[in-house]
Amino acid sequence: MMGFSLGSVLMSLGMRSEADQVSVDAITLFVGLLCTCIIIGHLLEKNKWINESITALTIGLCTGIVLLLTTEGRRSHILVFNEELFFIYVLPPIIFNAGFQVKKKQFFRNFMTITLFGVVGTLISFFIISLGSAQLFKMLNDVGFLEMGDYFALGAIFSATDSVCTLQVLNQDETPLLYSLVFGEGVVNDATSVVLFNTLQRFDLSHTTSGIATQFAGSLCSLFFTSTLLGVAVGLLSAYIIKKLYFGRHSTDREVALMILMAYLSYMMAELFSLSGILTVFFCGIVMSHYTWHNVTENSRVTTKHAFATMSFISEIFIFLYVGMDALDIEKWSAVSKSPGTSIGVSTILLGLIVLGRAAFVFPLSFISNLTRKSPDDKIGFKQQVTIWWAGLMRGAVSMALAYNKFASSGHTQIRGNAIMITSTISIVLFCTVVFGLVTKPLIRFLLPLRKPLSSMVESELSSPKSLMLPLLQNGQDREVAMNGQNGTTLPLLQNGQDPEVAMNGQNGATRPRSLCMLLTTPAHSVHYYWRKFDNAFMRPVFGGRGFVQRIPGSPTETVVS
Repeated sequence: MMGFSLGSVLMSLGMRSEADQVSVDAITLFVGLLCTCIIIGHLLEKNKWINESITALTIGLCTGIVLLLTTEGRRSHILVFNEELFFIYVLPPIIFNAGFQVKKKQFFRNFMTITLFGVVGTLISFFIISLGSAQLFKMLNDVGFLEMGDYFALGAIFSATDSVCTLQVLNQDETPLLYSLVFGEGVVNDATSVVLFNTLQRFDLSHTTSGIATQFAGSLCSLFFTSTLLGVAVGLLSAYIIKKLYFGRHSTDREVALMILMAYLSYMMAELFSLSGILTVFFCGIVMSHYTWHNVTENSRVTTKHAFATMSFISEIFIFLYVGMDALDIEKWSAVSKSPGTSIGVSTILLGLIVLGRAAFVFPLSFISNLTRKSPDDKIGFKQQVTIWWAGLMRGAVSMALAYNKFASSGHTQIRGNAIMITSTISIVLFCTVVFGLVTKPLIRFLLPLRKPLSSMVESELSSPKSLMLPLLQNGQDREVAMNGQNGTTLPLLQNGQDPEVAMNGQNGATRPRSLCMLLTTPAHSVHYYWRKFDNAFMRPVFGGRGFVQRIPGSPTETVVS
């Protein structure tokens, strides 16, 4: 009897329910598709037109067609879209890695321009799309269900850019100014759009008054400031803990695990307090790359650099692959089959407003930004302005997630009006990614044919967490100091805590002023200079960072990658 019972238990443990089996089959197929996207993307790496985003989207569309044929038109995707899944699991690695890999000096040097594009520009685009759709949709049928709050939601949804296609072509070593502007604006824009969307849900906009507008603006500014402050605080906390406890003395695994978990904790804390997780995790990544990353062992540096980049890469492919499959969802298209003209009209109007709204702020704000730039080399040229305008025309996963959040429930909707909004969003994302994405590579190569010499690219790599060409380091020696001999230059002896960039000032082409006239025309002290002084005097001694980490005797020997 006992043997029979034990056998029954073992049989029950070995059997899966039908629902579990379906989930296993779906995930297995999806992982296989991800592998296929990576392989095909590698084979098409040198293609003039195709990039990773278009590859994943095309494979998703082909898979959706196969699923429609095999299921006799019942479904085209193997996973149900869930905006919570996207915002909680898929988006954080992408945004954190963006902050972790960004060249901080270039980013903050252009921070005012990035803020102009990412905040003011997004608001201009938001109002053009919202008010324009409210007026133009009156010419269409079947959209009378929309209220003013819905039009404002559309403005927030389609103000969210997706610059992945452009960033896959641009190189921050070859075009540092342009890359930092496109990249920085993309992150700030996404954060602004999500904050706008979430803030709109809290207000009754059917009767807009000056009091509501003032309260709305105050809530927006508070969210931005609080979210940024939280990201900086969590990043500094991780740096302080790792510097004081020095986990690498016993195990580098603990260092890596703590960095990953603290990064994710910053995002979840922002969501817990109803803040902007995008801004929080982005600035947490910047702080971690400036302090925490330099406090860990060399093994952990290599591991974390590749771990964050890999998670971000997989998440991006996951998004485009799913968008491709979900574009053929028969449930939503059958709901709008009785009014295809309305769906086409909505998509056309929104696409035109996106193009108009983008141009309405890129060129004027670039003109304003150029007024503050004294050096001709720092000014944003017309070709660069066209590239920035083109990069922001892409619409992607953030727009999809916000549209599902507003007009669907757990990825499903059978209401015709809501289905029109969802299918229009899908059509715009497909059109932007495929049509605009195909032209991105040749357009940028036509507008920006110049390339930097290899030597400058190598020097640029040495100042970021991306470089793996690490020579043997003495205890406490800075990486850039050790690498300096490979670049054919010599550094003066550094004092304790002195920044190598300050010591190299005369060798980077920015010679110190030797006369009063030169001092007036070429100021020696800038905002970056004063920040370095403050950072070296107060921040790095407490939180660690490059050149301020004391190695504990007896720590494990670090493997050097050459």
